[in-house]
Amino acid sequence: ILWYFHTWMHRTAFKMQYFLHSLPLSYTDAKTLEIRERARKLDLDPLKANLSHTGSSAATCSNQEIFLLIVVCSSPENRTRRNVIRQTWGNVTGSRGYSVLTLFAVGKAASASTQLEINEEAQEHRDIIEGSFIDSPEMQTQKMLMSVEWTVTFCPHARYILHTAQDVFVGVPSLAGYLLSLTQREDIYLGRVVHHGVPDRDPQSPGFVPIHQYPEEFYPDFCHGSAFLMSQDVARKVYVAAREVPLAVPPAAFVGICAKRAGIAARHSSRFSGEKHIKSGFSFISCVILLTYSTKDALPKFALFPSTANEFSLLQRVTDACMKVKRSIPRDFVHIQGFSDF
Repeated sequence: ILWYFHTWMHRTAFKMQYFLHSLPLSYTDAKTLEIRERARKLDLDPLKANLSHTGSSAATCSNQEIFLLIVVCSSPENRTRRNVIRQTWGNVTGSRGYSVLTLFAVGKAASASTQLEINEEAQEHRDIIEGSFIDSPEMQTQKMLMSVEWTVTFCPHARYILHTAQDVFVGVPSLAGYLLSLTQREDIYLGRVVHHGVPDRDPQSPGFVPIHQYPEEFYPDFCHGSAFLMSQDVARKVYVAAREVPLAVPPAAFVGICAKRAGIAARHSSRFSGEKHIKSGFSFISCVILLTYSTKDALPKFALFPSTANEFSLLQRVTDACMKVKRSIPRDFVHIQGFSDF
């Protein structure tokens, strides 16, 4: 009898160990379960009255069903870029019968004259989410949190949220088509995944992250900040988890840390790839088109994965156009209106 008892205990322990290791983190970690449950039961009414990061906003979702909400992280001074986006890819309000909305997230301007221009721009276009903080390199993580908080509070019916930088061109129809092909509806956190990101420990650097704020050697896997996609439930989970994550870390890493705490793994997609994925030969696969324009280099950095020969030809034509215009425009801006006739 004793032998049978020990055998039964051993088998039970083995099964339990296998069961626990085979389950996702979201079902084995108590804190993760708590975050997910709080996100599921999140009461939005108190949030609308007590937004901690948003000063004012002329943008609105009007509780309408939004298939894709695009939030562009912008700076107060870059009205020109916002206008370029409004006149090009940001002008798309629907694709394949599904609604698309593009908004801009900014902080307050340091100068009174620029702030006045922002106020006028917000009233004219009604597409600006404005934070209560002064916009600066050190406040970019707060801006990210503010945009997530606004999305969860005022656009709770947006099925997908794309966060992108202001120097990225988004192929909205291609992206919408890709989203419609997804079979998974929840826990979607998708982009170009950064593995083993290292915190900046240089005290003289603007991105300095003190050890007492984030003691780990590496960041968890996170999606690169140039462009990443979240489902609405992930935005809610990130918002809940953010209460215990330091704002000292970079914005993209901040989202990745929050996602991990909520049991969500960053998923890599070549459709969001940056310049390091560009090679001499392309795989003709269906995908989203992203043309990433660098603010530091003379030429744009592309992340274009064409699905047809015509799209491959487009890459060549855009490259040629960049070569022609790079000497006649400021070094820190590529005039993408010149590509509208493509």
